[in-house]
Amino acid sequence: MTATTNVLFDARALALGYGRNVILRDVTLTVHGGEYWFLLGPNGTGKTTLLRTLLGMLPPHGGSLRRDAAGAPAHVGFVPQHAALAPTLPTTVREVVSLGLVGLDLTRAERRLRIHEALDQVDLEGASARDYWALSGGQQQRTLVARALARRPRVLVLDEPMSGLDLVAEDRLLPLLAAWHRERGLTILYVTHAVALARRYASHVCLFARGSAIAGARDEVLVPANLEATYGVAVPDETETDT
Repeated sequence: MTATTNVLFDARALALGYGRNVILRDVTLTVHGGEYWFLLGPNGTGKTTLLRTLLGMLPPHGGSLRRDAAGAPAHVGFVPQHAALAPTLPTTVREVVSLGLVGLDLTRAERRLRIHEALDQVDLEGASARDYWALSGGQQQRTLVARALARRPRVLVLDEPMSGLDLVAEDRLLPLLAAWHRERGLTILYVTHAVALARRYASHVCLFARGSAIAGARDEVLVPANLEATYGVAVPDETETDT
């Protein structure tokens, strides 16, 4: 499914940071509905900072940012690296997913339906009563994706969701994301440092280097000169071996 023309986020010459510390300057990008963006670069280059700014969690230091209603919190599903839950507190998979409905005005029946749908989408419906902490790492991450999907989001945001997971878990989740993007036109913002994943799945890329970012269509951004400027070394093209 091709991207629609609606603009969800339009950032112009943004300066971003925390307090008086500006860590990114002159960031310009436009995210349309139905696009699959990878925010790509080494750790500590500002990927999560830009993400938080786009979502309204952090005010920009300068520049302009226009956000469509579809990019408002009620329409965004967020998948973190790890669940912010106490491992000593027994928590079922269903309870974790229900946290994705916080702030939504839903009846009890609507809540049950959304939780069921979300777990079914990540192939965990049969695990709804299991202890979240007894799941494998990949199952835990799919539970967090279900928590985000329960909001029926227009935008799905994933902040390095594969961190610490094995290849089996990664290979199971990434095709699901690609299918949702392709079949439903779901807009996805995916934060990672994995160039190979961006080459395989992205429609657009924001590449972070030297206190700024280059944003645009994948094949225009992921060129050797930009990658070498970002990582300091030549980055081999793994497209053929990654398919």
